[in-house]
Amino acid sequence: MRKIVEYRKLLGVDKDVTVSELKSLYRNFMKEYHPDKIQDNAQLKEEAEEKSKRIIEAYHFLVSIAPETIEATREDYTNTTTNSQIADITYTGKRLRIDFQDGTGYEYYGVPENTYVKLINADSQGRFARRHIYTSFLYRNVNKGR
Repeated sequence: MRKIVEYRKLLGVDKDVTVSELKSLYRNFMKEYHPDKIQDNAQLKEEAEEKSKRIIEAYHFLVSIAPETIEATREDYTNTTTNSQIADITYTGKRLRIDFQDGTGYEYYGVPENTYVKLINADSQGRFARRHIYTSFLYRNVNKGR
């Protein structure tokens, strides 16, 4: 969740920002911070490169978790979480990543450690995840699959 807050702060948006607003902000930031605009100062050019990389990363991340993106990909998400088996699970600081056997992968944000422990120890990880994770946490697709 810290990453989300950091990216929103970088772009100056709140949680209700739309994809079209993000796109507009992104274009404006890139016009301002694009490294090609700076020709005569190597240090400023390097700073602009770093800033533009962070802006690009923030933009893509926030678009991936935007309600419009979630809604547009809901059918694929539901198909994967319903029909594909879990291949791998990784947990790092309230961020749970589940990779599926069909090649897709999703990151879930704000997952408490005790939920992760229950998932790992569940008799059926798929059933536990369907009941307690897939519809309970903010997620984004991190692997498009085959």
